[in-house]
Amino acid sequence: MEGVHLKIYVTEFSEYEGRLLYEWMVEKARDLGVPGCSVFRAIAGYGRHGKLHEETFFELAGDLPIEVGFVMTDRQAKDFLKLLEEHRLDLFYVLVKAEYGTVGRTIKT
Repeated sequence: MEGVHLKIYVTEFSEYEGRLLYEWMVEKARDLGVPGCSVFRAIAGYGRHGKLHEETFFELAGDLPIEVGFVMTDRQAKDFLKLLEEHRLDLFYVLVKAEYGTVGRTIKT
């Protein structure tokens, strides 16, 4: 299938509406019928403000980058980004064209 891979970056313990922001986004994407999502915690990174965040013994909790990645259709990406804008969330994202599907046989769990 043809679609997009949308990646949104937040910090570990960013909250919105009383919940972790990444959890809120995962729920909203599922509500929109987005077929897949993964959340990854980084060990180091910096963003548009240039502040370095690293996983160290003395790192302040909640300061590490989180990548929330979605595989979706173009329409779902537009709808999702519009939703984030309507909620006035100031987030950095990357959107790239993607081909996605499955290979081999499905493993039943």
